[in-house]
Amino acid sequence: MRKEFQRVTPESVGIPSGAIERLLDKLESGFTEPHGLMIMRHGKICTEGWWAPYAPGLRHGLQSLSKTYSATAVGIACTEGLVKLEDRLIDIFPEESPTEPSENLKQLTVRDVLCMGCGMDTMPAPSREWIRDFLATPVVHEPGTTYMYNSVGSTMLCAIVRRVAGMSVHEYLTPRLYEKIGIDPENVGYMHMPDGTEVGGGGFYTTTEDNLRLMKLYADGGVWEGQRILSADYVAKATSVQNESATEAKGNPEAKDNFVGYGFQIWMCRPKGVYRADGAMGQFSIVVPDRDMIISINETATGAHWAQKSLDVIWEFLDEIAGDEAMPEDAEASGKLCARMGSLALAAPRFAPHSPLEKEISGRLYQVEKGRLSWHKKSWMNGWEGPGGFARFSLEFLPGYCLLRYVQDGREKAVEIATDGTRRMNRAPEPGSPISRLCLHGWWSKEDTFTVAARWVETCFEDLFHFAFSGDRAEVTREVSVGGFGPQDQDGPVVAKRV
Repeated sequence: MRKEFQRVTPESVGIPSGAIERLLDKLESGFTEPHGLMIMRHGKICTEGWWAPYAPGLRHGLQSLSKTYSATAVGIACTEGLVKLEDRLIDIFPEESPTEPSENLKQLTVRDVLCMGCGMDTMPAPSREWIRDFLATPVVHEPGTTYMYNSVGSTMLCAIVRRVAGMSVHEYLTPRLYEKIGIDPENVGYMHMPDGTEVGGGGFYTTTEDNLRLMKLYADGGVWEGQRILSADYVAKATSVQNESATEAKGNPEAKDNFVGYGFQIWMCRPKGVYRADGAMGQFSIVVPDRDMIISINETATGAHWAQKSLDVIWEFLDEIAGDEAMPEDAEASGKLCARMGSLALAAPRFAPHSPLEKEISGRLYQVEKGRLSWHKKSWMNGWEGPGGFARFSLEFLPGYCLLRYVQDGREKAVEIATDGTRRMNRAPEPGSPISRLCLHGWWSKEDTFTVAARWVETCFEDLFHFAFSGDRAEVTREVSVGGFGPQDQDGPVVAKRV
């Protein structure tokens, strides 16, 4: 049974409501798109809010924050005695290892993988034999002596658990972690490698509070409500420097909080003693031990160089907290903050519902002649190709929304696109994809162009689809509007003809 945390005013745990207001002002100033924020102090939630259409129970793509879940699975396996940090990978995966492993590969241990010390300079592309490919990748440096951010290595952590436990990571973590610390296992999503292994390097989907709960386990030394889940030794190692990460500055010089050391799939931070679970574009769950505080945030910090600016404003927020004791209650300030947190929202959609072309094209069928038109993108992380492109489509303009009908992989489908200044939530599940909630709104961006904003609200991303009409032809181009992670347009323009 999940035990809810106590909800209190910020002042009752020594935080001025005004300091949180100033943090919100900075997060909403334009350098990032915030999705969800929770602040815990002394084991109590003093602030929480989500920017609609994001919501507290809506899981969110973690990117590399997934790595901390993968490392936690390994930590539990170590605590249970299924594996040791000193175990060699060639002993765990003898059948997948080269017949004549190099001396460096012979030395590669679980601990080396946990702290990004694999000694490799490259990572293999996803394939069904990806474990074999990983172990065949040259171990150029002695393991543990260099640092290279290795997301395939992080997925290897899931493979290790799968091998030693004889079950998937989800099956393993459900009774040992999720159900114990209050994470709903039915609401955890995963990308999978071709062999079924969870993509531990960046394919997990959880909620803002799930991530806070995970890091509370580390903040409390591996114990949850009196029950030990992770050994104290593992937690101590995971949350302290196990590998120097200063070489990160070569390729990412602005990300100052990436240079101060790495634990077990956990980053150290510039404020002394602070550490964080970290995913691209600002998926953070930050532990501040000397303040007895945890801050969990989901966002899309596209322009913040992997969200360094987000960390900077959080450190500024911490500087405003003077003491540890409760402050006098300030009903006006805390009430104002509470009202603000309860009414957060992304900017309203564009409203331009009509065009002279609207009646001419409404309900007319277009056959795709060139290119691939699909809501889903191919995944570079696990090689998932996604569904095929639309074979044909039609746009029917109705009061307040547009009905887009299309045929994909031989199946007739339909989604609703809001044109009334709101967003419409659609379900668009596909086998192999952990996301299904597609939020759509559209407007006439030009007299001949109907633009659709497609946001997968379980992710950081929104794309624009520009349907440009000329005579009996339509050209559809795709543009990344929020996220900017990966190729701008994987498939090029789509050309369709009216039939």
